Amino acid sequence: MVRDDLCYQNLPVTVVGMGAGVIYSTLGGTHHTQEDIAIAGALPNMQIIAPCDPAECTEATNYCATQKKGPIYLRIGKAGEPNYTDKAVDPWVFGKLRYIKRGSDVCILSYGIIMQKAMQLAERFEAAGKSVSVISCHTMKPLDVDGIAEALARHKHVVVIEEHAPQGGLAPRTKQIAWDTRATCRLDTFTLQDAFIHNYGSHDDLLSAHGIDLPSMSAGVGLA
Repeated sequence: MVRDDLCYQNLPVTVVGMGAGVIYSTLGGTHHTQEDIAIAGALPNMQIIAPCDPAECTEATNYCATQKKGPIYLRIGKAGEPNYTDKAVDPWVFGKLRYIKRGSDVCILSYGIIMQKAMQLAERFEAAGKSVSVISCHTMKPLDVDGIAEALARHKHVVVIEEHAPQGGLAPRTKQIAWDTRATCRLDTFTLQDAFIHNYGSHDDLLSAHGIDLPSMSAGVGLA
C-alpha cells in the first residue's frame, strides 16, 4: 500500500513509525524495528526523517504538515526522551546535517533516540582531550551527502552510531561516501546486529546485547 498508493502516486502523506529501533525492548522482537530505514529508503519518492529529540520532532512535524514534495516516513521513539538540541550550533533544516556541537578532532554522526549514546561517547572523547563534533543526521532521505563528505574531510576520526540494522542505514551510506571521496579519516560504525536477539530487558539491555553501549563503543574507538 505504501509503495503503490503513496510513493508511486507521490502523495504528500506522512507515515509515522513510533517505537524505532529496540526501544520497545520488553515487548520482544515483534515490536522491534531494526530494518525500517532500509525498507523505506528503497522506495522511490519516499523521504525519511528521524528526529533525535522532542525539539527536533516538533520541527519535523511542522515540516511534514506543510510540505508538498511527496510521502514521508517519520521515525520517532516513544516518550520522555531528553532534548539535546537546545543549544545546537545549527538550526533544523530538512535535508541538511545539523551540528549539535562543533569540534576539530572527532565527529560523531547519529540520528534518532540513539543520540543519547552519541552524547555519552562524545563526553568520553572530551575527557580524553579530544575536540568533538556531534551531528544529527535527522534527514535520512534525501541524505546530505555533501555534508557527510565535508565531515569526513574535516575530522581525523569519524564515528557513526545508529539503532538500525547494518544494511541500508547511515553506517553503510557513510562508508560509501568515504570510499567515493577517498576519505583518509578513521571510520568506526556501531549498528544493531543482523540478528533477532532473544534477550529480555530494558532498552539499554537490548542495546548492550547488540554492542551499542558505552563500554563496547569506547573499546571500539580506542578509548578503553
